[in-house]
This record gives sequence, C-alpha cells and structure tokens, in this order.
Amino acid sequence: MPDSPTSTEAGESRRPAFEPGRERKSEIVNRKSYLDRLLAYRRLWALALVVLALDQFTKELIIARLPFGTHSGGGYEVIPGFFHLIHVGNTGGAWSIFSGRSVPLALVGIAVLLAVFFWRRQLGLQHHFAQWCFGLFVGGSVGNIVDRLRHGHVVDFLDFHFGDYVYPTFNVADSGICVGVIAYVIWSLKQPAPPEPGA
Repeated sequence: MPDSPTSTEAGESRRPAFEPGRERKSEIVNRKSYLDRLLAYRRLWALALVVLALDQFTKELIIARLPFGTHSGGGYEVIPGFFHLIHVGNTGGAWSIFSGRSVPLALVGIAVLLAVFFWRRQLGLQHHFAQWCFGLFVGGSVGNIVDRLRHGHVVDFLDFHFGDYVYPTFNVADSGICVGVIAYVIWSLKQPAPPEPGA
C-alpha cells in the first residue's frame, strides 16, 4: 500500500505553480524599497535642484542682457571698484586650467558624479549634513556640465576686484561646488575615527 501524502506535500501539490498575486506584491515591495532608498537622500536631491535652477536662471539672465565677451568696462558695476556683472566663457576648469577642453571636462564631471553615487555609503551620505554638502556639489557640477555641453564653455559672470587683483570670474555653480567641498572636508575632519578591527 503506497504511503499517503503528508499534509505538507498535499499543500504543495495544491499550490499553483504561478501566483500572479504574490508576484504583484513582490513588485510593489521592490518599488517601495527603491523609493525609500531615493527618499533617504532627499536633502541632497532637493538642494541640488535648487542650486541647479538658480545657476541656470542667473546664467540665462546674463546671456539675455550682456553680449558674450563683456568685461568689467562694459558690464554692470554693482559695487564701484569691487563687484561687477560681466559675461565671459571658460572652456577650462577652475582658474581656467585645461583651457579648451570643455567636453572632456564635462565627461570627467559626469564620472565624478557617478563615483559619488557608487561610493555614497563610504562618503557618509546617510548623514544629513553630508547630504547638504553634496547637494551643493552635485547641483553646481550639473550646472557647469550643462553649460559645457550646451554652450561649449561655462558661463561666468561674477567679477570681483580687490585693489589691483582681479579674482577669477565665477558663477553660482562654482560657489555651490566650493562651499560644498569645503564644508564636507571640515565635517569629515570632525568625525570620530572608525574603531580598529578587533578593538
């Protein structure tokens, strides 16, 4: 006489091979999990969007009101002898290094943003302050990348004079990048050192 099936075997035999309801629930859980991961960095996304929007808005105003190549003599003198609004282009990096390599620098910028994404945990982006720092950095980086791909150069317009010294012209994106990096470095130096293995 053959053995009768156990209750577990009987339950498995009655279970359909394909359960659309269960697959649907799994898909919903995966989507929710992905959304939760995105929202975990919401401060970074929000500040990056604000910096990007402000950067592009101010550049469009300059493009619309000042001809390209306008320097201190033909721009707007906001504070006499100190602060001017002008319209120049930078095909290089900071302080015009690597001048004439706008597209390669845009690719480098994209690579840096990807590196930030892949090493986000190692960079401490789960901390709120780090997210604010990288929000400034990411927003500024994207703003300058957009310029390089759209205009072939970065639009610079903030011109400061300190006596006979003229500070390199910059923009809102540059400000975001510099402030974000400096703030992050200071914050990182203040973090406690990780415990040594076996300690």
